[in-house]
Amino acid sequence: MDQSVAIQETLAEGETCLIISFVWGKGCYAGRRYLVLRACRIFIYTHRRMAIAAEDVCLERVLPIAEGFAVEEGTAPRRRALFCVTRPSQDFVYLGLKNLQGWRLHPLSGEPGPVLHHPPCERVFPNLQPQLPLLQPEPIAPCPVDRPTETSPECCVLRRQVAKTRGAIQPREGRSRGRGVFVSEEGRLRQSKPKTEVTSAMVRSSTMMVSDKASLLSVKKFELRDTIVKSQLVQKEDSYTSIQNFRFFVGTYNVNGQSPRGSLQPWLSHDIEPPDIYCVGFQELDLSKEAFFFNDTPKEEEWFKAVTDSLHPGAKYAKVKLIRLVGIMLLLYVKADLAPNISEVEAETVGTGIMGRMGNKGGVAIRFKFHNTGVCMVNSHLAAHTEEYERRNQDFKDICSRMQFCQADPSLPPLTINKHDVILWLGDLNYRIEELDMEKVKKFVEEKAFLALYQHDQLKRQMDEKAVFEGFTEGEISFQPTYKYDTGCDDWDTSEKCRAPAWCDRILWKGKNITQLSYRSHMALKISDHKPVSSMFEIGVGIVNEELYRKAFEEIVRSLDKMENANIPSVTLSQREFFFKDVKYMQLQVEKLTIRNGQVPCQFEFISKPDEDTYCKEWLIANPCKGFLLPDSEITVELEMFVNKSTATNLNSGEDKLEDILVLHLDRGKDYFLSVTGNYLPSCFGSPIHTLCYMRDPIQDMSAESIRDLTLMPLHMSGEAFQSEKPLEIPKELWMMVDHLYRNASQQEDLFQQPGLRSEFEHIRDCLDKGTHDTLLGSNHSVAEALLLFLESLPEPVICYEFYTLCLESASNYVLGRQIVSKLPECHKNVFKYLMAFLRELLKNSGKNRLDANILASIFGGLLLHPPPSQPKPDITEKRRAQQFIHQFLLREDNSP
Repeated sequence: MDQSVAIQETLAEGETCLIISFVWGKGCYAGRRYLVLRACRIFIYTHRRMAIAAEDVCLERVLPIAEGFAVEEGTAPRRRALFCVTRPSQDFVYLGLKNLQGWRLHPLSGEPGPVLHHPPCERVFPNLQPQLPLLQPEPIAPCPVDRPTETSPECCVLRRQVAKTRGAIQPREGRSRGRGVFVSEEGRLRQSKPKTEVTSAMVRSSTMMVSDKASLLSVKKFELRDTIVKSQLVQKEDSYTSIQNFRFFVGTYNVNGQSPRGSLQPWLSHDIEPPDIYCVGFQELDLSKEAFFFNDTPKEEEWFKAVTDSLHPGAKYAKVKLIRLVGIMLLLYVKADLAPNISEVEAETVGTGIMGRMGNKGGVAIRFKFHNTGVCMVNSHLAAHTEEYERRNQDFKDICSRMQFCQADPSLPPLTINKHDVILWLGDLNYRIEELDMEKVKKFVEEKAFLALYQHDQLKRQMDEKAVFEGFTEGEISFQPTYKYDTGCDDWDTSEKCRAPAWCDRILWKGKNITQLSYRSHMALKISDHKPVSSMFEIGVGIVNEELYRKAFEEIVRSLDKMENANIPSVTLSQREFFFKDVKYMQLQVEKLTIRNGQVPCQFEFISKPDEDTYCKEWLIANPCKGFLLPDSEITVELEMFVNKSTATNLNSGEDKLEDILVLHLDRGKDYFLSVTGNYLPSCFGSPIHTLCYMRDPIQDMSAESIRDLTLMPLHMSGEAFQSEKPLEIPKELWMMVDHLYRNASQQEDLFQQPGLRSEFEHIRDCLDKGTHDTLLGSNHSVAEALLLFLESLPEPVICYEFYTLCLESASNYVLGRQIVSKLPECHKNVFKYLMAFLRELLKNSGKNRLDANILASIFGGLLLHPPPSQPKPDITEKRRAQQFIHQFLLREDNSP
């Protein structure tokens, strides 16, 4: 929790409170956390709720701290908050933690020394350097806790460097310190309570709001008993909660890479009554290559400021969270007086662009708890082009399946989007109007026949077929299509492409107690080829009655006391042996296990076997891997098998097999053993280049023994065992993909930037592995993505690991770079030269395919040249050098080695 803004409000000019990350220590106290403190005093503040302003925090006491001390975690029976303040005359490193009691200060010398206990103000350290007079604060009673039990200690570090001077810090006597703290003549500090406003600085700093009240349902951890209490509290939720309505503003705007010009109030402050919560999403925030490949853009700050300055003037707001993936950004604000009721804030991103990861398309999401209601807000930018509705459907499903939020309790499984009470989905969904020509669409718009036009909307049709957004609702569309306009006016697209109008920008919702008050576009904003869209919702939120909650809690505890230790838990399993047939590269297979509980509540978890770090092999996962069952209840666990680049090579060679034993453990009960087996169909994906060069037949036509021998053959081996057959210059699978693209896709727009379809990739993979077709069946984008996935899956990249550092050093020296390439193993050298020749051919058609050397170097640089897995991932500087190395070969046509 960042309480530094509120602390800052209490300080005098020149004093600063700033948070940085917590450091996990190693060495001095093995296995424990510690921090080195170098300060002359620590200022301890308490707060009962989320501190928004100065009136919410109270200075409790001041501690003298000697240089060379460490802090060690102990137990903490009471909630306290500790924050540290820098003074202009010292260079300090400070500690911040929630629970003061149980933290002890030790001298780092290792010699026996004093231990700091609560209250610390009276303790004198023998090795303290001369200190200033210690301020003696008035005693303050411990803050009452708003829930039955307290949470475990948390800590953070506060650090601020200031100018080094030797001047002493003297207490200011008999006058106000200017921001809520008064120092009396006796040196005692008292907290005054001025009315403070939420300033723009507070809005910018309040990155996360967490409230004790909003976390009311959290109870003290005591393993199985705790889980039972939580589960039964959820079941009894209606008995201690009531519904209260709040106004949620949801807005989406594709800004086409433009910077903000003018106020956004026509969009964000359209209504008279201010909303309680703002959810504002952007797409195409930045269309530059820097943003696409490095996720770096100055426009994040520009649009954040524009939104902050345009929020409704009738209320004060604090920013809760900002999350961005390339050009997709989501902002969440809340009224300042409601901030104490926001908790459990998490944000995640999912890229669905080329190779299923690039962030030019995908989604970002923020989830949080508002009072007792879980809310998830998703902003997405789905695949473009009229004919790509299936790809849009796939993008939606990928975001739903891959978007997972960590919970405050690390023992609990991650939350998915659908595990929330309220889901608000916004963005440029890119669904178009079909079966109508341009003039017909425009005529419908001129006649304001939006309902008739809506019947041809792709999203409506796909939702009617339950192909996408199942369970979601969209309000009636009574505004004209929001895409595509000429920039700066309200005229439809007059460019060469002349895109047909469409409702690309949409807002949908899912959940109970949700009423849409408005759904509209905002024609006044003209800087983009899209128009912004907004919706105002009235959403019923569960408010906890604390007295009723305590009664429910006590009733559950009493019933548990009666039944505890009555029986040993046991379950019935639907099956104990699972076989996955014909597993293929990057093709998910799922088997289901049903766990039926007996008469005793139980907690289950898949646990690791002796001498193993994880509960299963890398190609397997159980979802969920842990959980809780009430008596006579059941749960379905999905066993998911998925082979990717990290596991395919060993499965191809036979070094690993699809065989594993899962151990299902019941807390206070016995263990159950599940057998998981399967057969893997070998693939060219994940096979070494030199192995494929010796395979004249499709890999699935070869014997397991031959595949094993070729896969395990060292890269630099001369091939004496295979001299009867001369190896191919390049793998035939690589040739098939490149040849297909050369013949069919040289002028394909957005090649290597637009994703293909998963079903088509699977067909292309089967063609390559079985050799069943002379030509690859699938779109150009699918073949291009298959080529990138093939290069990514190579266990040794085209430019071998041993040359990685040399290539970076010669990134701007073409002659030296050619010498390095000439030293590559023959098959790797041939592949590199072949790919460079193909990419140079694509550049000859740049007027049609819109490719340039920078784009191709950015896409292929990290695939052809990257460090071994044992080394850290390359930073931005290394990525740029890798791209620069490839770039120089794209600009020179040289047939020499």
